[in-house]
Amino acid sequence: MPNVRVLRDLKARHGVNANEILRRAYLYVARNQTLPPQVRFQAQLQLNTFGRYTRPTTVKNRCTETGKGRGIISEFGLSRYQFRLKALANELPGVRKASW
Repeated sequence: MPNVRVLRDLKARHGVNANEILRRAYLYVARNQTLPPQVRFQAQLQLNTFGRYTRPTTVKNRCTETGKGRGIISEFGLSRYQFRLKALANELPGVRKASW
């Protein structure tokens, strides 16, 4: 069973991906100085109606195993410790312990 933080992060990632194009369009209209103020205001109101988990800033890299928010190796989505455990157990393809 995934951690609550992991589930929240997955929900945020899904919400951002689902609404990214529409949010960017409204942001472009709201920030465009050449448009009339009324149009920009309406775009800002539409932006305010989006939910909390549609903002890209709510997405945080978290370990998919433990939900830890620090020391994440983003290519694998694991914390340093979980990455080490899985690498030593040969559960990550293409990862080997270095020796020289």
